Amino acid sequence: MGVSRAKWELFKRVALYLTIIVAITIVCFPVIYAAIMSTRDLQGTFRYPPDLMPGNSALSTYSQAWNTVNLGRLMLNSGIVAVSTSIIKITLAMLAAFAIVFFDFRWKYLAFGATFLTQLLPVPVKIVPTFQLMKNFGWVDSYYALTVPYFATATGTFLFRQFFMSVPEDLVDAARVDGCRPMKFLKDILIPLSWNNIGALFLVEFVYMWNRYLWPLVVTESESMRVSQIGIKMLMTTGSINKWNIIMAGAIIVLLPPLVVLLFLQKTFIEGFVMRTGK
Repeated sequence: MGVSRAKWELFKRVALYLTIIVAITIVCFPVIYAAIMSTRDLQGTFRYPPDLMPGNSALSTYSQAWNTVNLGRLMLNSGIVAVSTSIIKITLAMLAAFAIVFFDFRWKYLAFGATFLTQLLPVPVKIVPTFQLMKNFGWVDSYYALTVPYFATATGTFLFRQFFMSVPEDLVDAARVDGCRPMKFLKDILIPLSWNNIGALFLVEFVYMWNRYLWPLVVTESESMRVSQIGIKMLMTTGSINKWNIIMAGAIIVLLPPLVVLLFLQKTFIEGFVMRTGK
């Protein structure tokens, strides 16, 4: 009976692992296929049935993708925009949540609710007035236009508010009795407690800003201010026929920075999620 039960447990574990492997393969197959196509020559990308073995043209393909549209400059722009915007977003969201939770002022709940009104408007509706505002400021085709409209985040404010509300009242009272000023309380107590939330939000905001396409396309004019997502589109219009091997190589290159950030902050992201859900 014990042997039969052990075999059944082993079978369930193997079935679980196989299911996970199959699910991951299905989800990741487009990326895997793009990586394979990026190693082949142009004729190999049109072969039918598709050949799922890597080719021998990876070096030349990735070199062309990098140099055709100055992908390094575009990725630098995306990195500057994603990192700076994520840091400022988190800072402003934390300060807003701190004020809402630990300070009493008139209409604070109305102000907190009003921040979510920005989430009700679809992006295309906000593009025209925001572009006009950037034009009036003289910020078109600059880093200001790429970053400033994204500094405020209702989602980040909500997440930090929920976390700050979970801080024990005894800790707040003890800090107040010790004469801890509000900003010192934020710097010395709340921020160290919030590192997992900060890391999780930074990862989400970095990936979100890295993948922006529509707004950078509207607000930038020169190629030197374009971002990496536009660079992939530019690879599709550099000739009379789309060179899909080069396009796929460009997509894989652009994918790498968010992947590195994800791997670096993976543990922090998971711990932040567990802390928010309590599971």
